[in-house]
Amino acid sequence: MKKKSGAPGPRYPALLQLLRTAENLWNSSRVFFGRWDLSPSQFNVLNLLREEPGGLSQIEISRQLIMHRSNATGLIDRLEDRGLLERRATPGDRRAYRVVLTAAARQLLARILPGYYRLAEQVWDDLPVARVSQLLADLSRLDANLARLKPKLRP
Repeated sequence: MKKKSGAPGPRYPALLQLLRTAENLWNSSRVFFGRWDLSPSQFNVLNLLREEPGGLSQIEISRQLIMHRSNATGLIDRLEDRGLLERRATPGDRRAYRVVLTAAARQLLARILPGYYRLAEQVWDDLPVARVSQLLADLSRLDANLARLKPKLRP
């Protein structure tokens, strides 16, 4: 039987489910991090910097978190206002600075991360680790396919 023009293909329901799941994960994250008056994006900035004792530039943060620089600026400003981040001058370049965690941010992350990691494992519940690894590989392939299609998405 020939597929009708304009009709969805057999993999379209998987795409819709992936979008639903991503939205549900994001909304659940908002609730979880809301306990500490953080957004998921603010947590992502803190968690990224946790592994960077020398800090990162705002551009590096925006690239690693795949967000526009102006969005990163707002997140960093709000976290700095709360005393969770500091901007430190880069030696030799007065125009540049590094964003680093404060001691308060490290303490906050120490409270958040154990429960966060526990819940992250519970999300996968009864899926075997091998299946999750395969899913990760499949999602990486999807991401590569989308990157290849990006030029076709523009009007």
